[in-house]
Amino acid sequence: MKTLTVERFFNLDDRPVLLDVRSPGEYQNGHAPGAVSLPLFSDDERAEVGTLYKQDSPDSALLRGLEIAGGKMRDLVECARTLAPGGRVVVQCWRGGQRSASVAWLLDKAGMEVYQLEGGYKAYRTYARGWLEQPHHPLRVLSGPTGSGKTRILHEMARMGAATVDLEGLANHKGSSFGAIGEDEQPTTEAFENLLFEKLYGIPAGNEVWVEDESRMIGTVCQPEAFYQRLLAAPVVEIVQADDWRVANLVAAYAGYPIDELKEAFKRLRKRLGGQHVQRALELLDQRDYAAAARIALVYYDKTYAHYADRKGATELIRFLARDADPSVIAREILALR
Repeated sequence: MKTLTVERFFNLDDRPVLLDVRSPGEYQNGHAPGAVSLPLFSDDERAEVGTLYKQDSPDSALLRGLEIAGGKMRDLVECARTLAPGGRVVVQCWRGGQRSASVAWLLDKAGMEVYQLEGGYKAYRTYARGWLEQPHHPLRVLSGPTGSGKTRILHEMARMGAATVDLEGLANHKGSSFGAIGEDEQPTTEAFENLLFEKLYGIPAGNEVWVEDESRMIGTVCQPEAFYQRLLAAPVVEIVQADDWRVANLVAAYAGYPIDELKEAFKRLRKRLGGQHVQRALELLDQRDYAAAARIALVYYDKTYAHYADRKGATELIRFLARDADPSVIAREILALR
């Protein structure tokens, strides 16, 4: 049977389809970006086989596994052919053991070009986490108080050819009490690490990478410690914008979402913002005065930003005074800074 190491797989110019034959629950908790779920066992079936292995014997677990898988062989082949019409696949399970070996054997017999991933998903995680601990790219950080339009500016930088990583985009969270509004469910921290690894891995080593300034926790997702420490120490460009522009940015970003979601976000700030201010913000939302409500939110977020900025250990700080509200203009001018 042909096998591939994780490193060899990542360095292929034309990667085969990666089939993840772990159970749906294992896949949901974390998987390689782009990997397609083709479970050999359901979650319950996996638990049953695992219990037999621990409480009875490896042989009884093997026989039960074969019994379960036997009735799925045709479906597995048909699904694999649909998922990989080119006929080339890499099969992985948790540790590169019997599950992936069995499915790889089956698909090979069905005429597909098949590789088994050595060490499975566990080897992938070991490789990804180890890679993220090393400084492959110099980072530059785009900073600024809430409402500065940092994400839009970052996207404009990417459009202009700069290497960027949208941490909030990977985390499905904008990094504030309002951060989950309009976003899909957040990935697990494990899944986020995988996404970050693959995004950075695709950027040539040594290239400067722009990221947005973030706390270590982005919603429920935690950034890898080594990467976060590099972010804290990286050179910073801090965007200084007129308050009216910041308010306009917030209104543009959030006014289209349901009022109830905006209200819940303000309520989560009650202890920090004060009940009276929160109540006023709720009234303003009822009146659809989004700008006035945004100004109340900025009272809290500006204090938080000032505290955070004071304790950063950046190696370099450039304060960029925006002379135009257009994010493409700001992006172009920041990229011209040297």
